[in-house]
Amino acid sequence: VSGTSLLAAHYSNGKGSVFIKHRLVFVSPISPHTHSHTDDDELYHSHSLSPAAERLRYILSEDDDMHTPTLFTEMDTLQREGDELEWKETARWVKFEEKVEEGGERWSKPHVSTLSLHSLFELRTCLQTGTVLLDLEGYSLPQIIDDIIERQVEEGMIPLELREKISFVLLRKHRHQTKKPIHRSLADMGKSSSSTSELLGLNCCNGYALHGSKTPSPDQLKNKFMKKIPRDAEASNVLVGEVDFLNKPFVAFVRLAQATTLGGLTEVPVPTRFLFILLGPQGKAKSYNEIGRAIATLMVDDLFSDVAYKARDREDLIAGIDEFLDEVIVLPPGEWDPKIRIEPPKKVPSADKRKSVFSLNEVGQMNGAAGGGGGLSEDEEMPEQHELGEELAFTGRFCGGLYLDIKRKLPWLPSDLYEGFHIQSISAVLFIYLGCITNAITFGGLLGDATDNYQGVMESFLGTALAGSVFCLFSGQPLIILSSTGPILIFEKLLYEFSKNNGIDYMELRLWIGIHSCLQCLILVASDASYIIKYMTRFTEEGFSSLISFIFISDAIKKMVSTFKYYPINTDFKPDYVTTYKCECLAPDPGEFTPWFRDSRDVLNVTALDWSQLSKKECLKYGGSLVGKSCKFVPDLALMSFILFFGTYSMTVSLKKFKFSRYFPTKLRKLISDFSIFMSIMTFVGLDMLMGLKTPKLIVPTEFKPTRSDRGWLVMPFGKNPWWVYLASFVPALLVTILIFMDQQISAVIVNRKENKLKKGCGYHLDLFWVGVLMAACSFLGLPWYVAATVISIAHIDSLKMESESSAPGEQPQFLGVREQRITGILVFVLTGVSIFLAPILKFIPMPVLYGVFLYMGVASLSGIQFWDRIKLYLMPSKHQPDFAYLRHVPLRRVHLFTLIQITCLAVLWVLKSTFLAIIFPVMILGLMVVRKMLDMVFSQHDLAWLDDLLPEKEKKKDEDKKKRKEKEKDKKKAKEDDSEDEVRNVSLCCPLLEYWILNWCLL
Repeated sequence: VSGTSLLAAHYSNGKGSVFIKHRLVFVSPISPHTHSHTDDDELYHSHSLSPAAERLRYILSEDDDMHTPTLFTEMDTLQREGDELEWKETARWVKFEEKVEEGGERWSKPHVSTLSLHSLFELRTCLQTGTVLLDLEGYSLPQIIDDIIERQVEEGMIPLELREKISFVLLRKHRHQTKKPIHRSLADMGKSSSSTSELLGLNCCNGYALHGSKTPSPDQLKNKFMKKIPRDAEASNVLVGEVDFLNKPFVAFVRLAQATTLGGLTEVPVPTRFLFILLGPQGKAKSYNEIGRAIATLMVDDLFSDVAYKARDREDLIAGIDEFLDEVIVLPPGEWDPKIRIEPPKKVPSADKRKSVFSLNEVGQMNGAAGGGGGLSEDEEMPEQHELGEELAFTGRFCGGLYLDIKRKLPWLPSDLYEGFHIQSISAVLFIYLGCITNAITFGGLLGDATDNYQGVMESFLGTALAGSVFCLFSGQPLIILSSTGPILIFEKLLYEFSKNNGIDYMELRLWIGIHSCLQCLILVASDASYIIKYMTRFTEEGFSSLISFIFISDAIKKMVSTFKYYPINTDFKPDYVTTYKCECLAPDPGEFTPWFRDSRDVLNVTALDWSQLSKKECLKYGGSLVGKSCKFVPDLALMSFILFFGTYSMTVSLKKFKFSRYFPTKLRKLISDFSIFMSIMTFVGLDMLMGLKTPKLIVPTEFKPTRSDRGWLVMPFGKNPWWVYLASFVPALLVTILIFMDQQISAVIVNRKENKLKKGCGYHLDLFWVGVLMAACSFLGLPWYVAATVISIAHIDSLKMESESSAPGEQPQFLGVREQRITGILVFVLTGVSIFLAPILKFIPMPVLYGVFLYMGVASLSGIQFWDRIKLYLMPSKHQPDFAYLRHVPLRRVHLFTLIQITCLAVLWVLKSTFLAIIFPVMILGLMVVRKMLDMVFSQHDLAWLDDLLPEKEKKKDEDKKKRKEKEKDKKKAKEDDSEDEVRNVSLCCPLLEYWILNWCLL
């Protein structure tokens, strides 16, 4: 049942059947939703709106484009200080409620407002019987109060003689709670006349003087709470209290025609738009306070605030309360402690979903679906499907997709440049730069071993700088980072061995493969071949990205483990026998060495040396030998390397989460989080320098020349190979093209997913065009080939995520999207190119620190991947599993089966990657698409919609079925509309005398 029905059941215990009728009289617009499936209750499952919702539908549809400002709501209660009356601030709302603690020295933590249903019904009664003034022309608080009192006197609600008393009470001074600490007030003592009130932590705005002023007071302007309130915010003031000269409540709800600054009425300099006043007889202060909290909570509710701004009369406001009641969820009083303050949720549902039901274009399910209602049942609900957008639409024209990409991205080019100048970009550049140079050194070294130094670290640095900077400057998605990949490395190794065994020039053959691959990529661009990416669902994307992430993690761990082989831990060392450990340098036999040693500068008489005083290096240099148990001793560099490796990773993870900490101001926490990787690297570089151990360091080329001395910077296309090689290279080029196409486009789809909230669009065709052109350019220069690097690209996006700066107290910062620009990528690759000039600085960075960065990249890229979350479900008992949406709609055994299939596919890909078959890795990615197609025969479309994305043709069919279902429901609704209206009318008109008695009872 809905919250309203529960109210009826709850109060029927104390008042018999009276309150059931009370619900029918006062809340008749609210449809009582149930889960019964009998013919009599089919009315409540129709898509028709209740009268209250129907009224709101037309209210909210008018001026739908009008922006509703954020409301700051303050509640003041009337209190007596000695013989004086004053209004004291007791609570405030921006999004969540903050109360003044009983000691009066501080604000409480923001929390979700918990209201009694009784207070909501009393508020409803107050609006029915009190004064409602909409669009009042008000310029000062005294004038507004005079208009309210005059209206009540004219309507006979209060006698004329109470006019002065009510006006006197409502214009008493307002005392606001501040957050200034005592030591701050002591420091400022004597600087202003308000020092005494500041020492108490309270600001007073006395009487008529400030109420009539439009100028904010100095205390208001200094209030730092303004940082939490949006600039266009307006205020809603709630005044409640009890007096001894009234015998019935004095109630008024006012909406000003224009928001007006009413002096010191609010604690912050925000203009007031709404005013709610409730004065009543003594003895019901708690009830008045709850009514004030109820209207304050309603005013910060997204839906009701829209209603309050657009309401045309009293009935519109009441309809807004009725709709709020229809969504209320009741907590049984015996199953929770009302004193507990509910923490604000980490994520609040969008208000747009609540408002969408009132759109004139769609009549959807009723709000309050928690209690059952029209529309799809919970089991029939379908998640929002991932749409790749118009970027992958098949145009059918020559270069149609490329033309649209250029047309889409060209207007954003200026903003792509100037939006990169932000402090966040500095941390992103440092992070990605270190990842890129580590990757370049690693792949450069492996390429040098595989190709006999035809391509090495120098070529890797130059190619990374050239390809990356050009791509970031002209591509459709500049957030993508280019890098060498494992399959390309395998291909280069096989190609070099083939050339060597068959007497073919490797560099010339490689050039022609690059030219053919470039032409094939251009053909794919011209024919809109990227269209097939639409058939890559989450199943394929997550399988690919998980594999790349695991490769990063495993490579980082392997490199760390290899350190233990080069620098083994001294397990044979026994402290008790330290006296026996020694190492001596013995001179060689006289007949085995030359008595004169010629150095580069002079000639040394070796026979005259004191061999016992030589160092280890000098001993070996002059032909001596080392003898002793401690000669092979080395410091525990492996253990130190592990500390640097794991310390960098763990510190980065901790600092990245620091923005959610309770310590330090928000800006400082965010700054620490943004620069977490840089701070971690600098910390452990400093630790390594402090220890002074010879851990393995980053080695960067210092001279600008090819790694192999017999090759130049330009590869000539003719002269070394037979003519048929130029044509036959088309075949291996086809394999390279498939590899590049799949790797590039899957990475682009992962980067462009809707979860990243990218606003400038993407350019799949434009990206592939530049990758193809750069293939040819790198081939002519004898540089490695480059393609999108999934993990580094995800890390790039993660380092550029933006969050809302101004958030209400208790509200989590909202993810706004990614800082889409080209500057960070360009700077990363320019720095990579000039790294040979930074060698004196880079040589201090230990390699284990960079391995820790690699590990962090791999682990961080797994976050947010549903596949990884489902793997962890295997290790969790059902009662401890997170409340994932798909677990509500898909049986757990089906979830585990789907995950097991993905794990099997990932294992097959891993095995292939580890062998020479890695060259056909792109073909296996196409195999994942085939497996996904076969899953349609194992899982229902409902299950696949929650666990994956529907294939395009299935999604289209699903939309058609949904339209047919809606048409059938509309026909059913029309057939029963007349009968249902008669039923409601008969129920609501029964027992008129009882209705009249209940109305008077409630007013009392």
